[in-house]
Amino acid sequence: MSNIYEKLSKASQEADKVIKAPKKSGMPFQPLMHDSVQKVAMEALNKHGLYPVCNYENTVTDKYVFIKCEMTIHDTTSKEFVLIQGCSAFGNTDKYGTGNAMSYSRKYAFLNALNLETGLDNEDGYKAKPFKAPTVSAAPIAKPIPKVDTTKLANDWIAKLKDVAKLSASPNKFENNIQIQMKEFESELKQIKSDPIEDIRVDTEYTKLKSQIQKQQGNNNGRVW
Repeated sequence: MSNIYEKLSKASQEADKVIKAPKKSGMPFQPLMHDSVQKVAMEALNKHGLYPVCNYENTVTDKYVFIKCEMTIHDTTSKEFVLIQGCSAFGNTDKYGTGNAMSYSRKYAFLNALNLETGLDNEDGYKAKPFKAPTVSAAPIAKPIPKVDTTKLANDWIAKLKDVAKLSASPNKFENNIQIQMKEFESELKQIKSDPIEDIRVDTEYTKLKSQIQKQQGNNNGRVW
């Protein structure tokens, strides 16, 4: 009993020559039509109990349709099969584009499966026109993030702490007054915290000021931010 490769080999050897279609206006030579290729291929395959099934993968852009055909040739008398891959075609984006590309890719799969002779370099008979590249939206240019001067922010906050300390008669009043200032200085404090060196410097100055007030009042409530 022949295996599927032996059957394919016999089908290839026995396949008839594909008859070219007549020239049409604008064609430099006779085209090789899909139906003609399929007729020759199916007669040879059916004779040896082989049947093809195609799966298609499509890609659609704003300029073209791209179809890739994977043909599986099954041996109807066994579970053997052969994959014919790498057959593809382009089509226009009109209502005929997808169907035309499917026919082209399927035709190439038949030609490859049975190694059919065509005698043509361009099977459709027309001079190929290049597709325009699909439109690609340019990625937005990221705006540079301005560098934050955390040293200046820390100096400004320390100056604020000193001003509040002068007006605070006790550590509690100092903390209460600082709480009010923190609401206005909230974003700046977050940026200061992102710089460990400046954060420590601010913390040290806060502790120093509160300690000075504490010496007078003897009360320490710790840092509040």
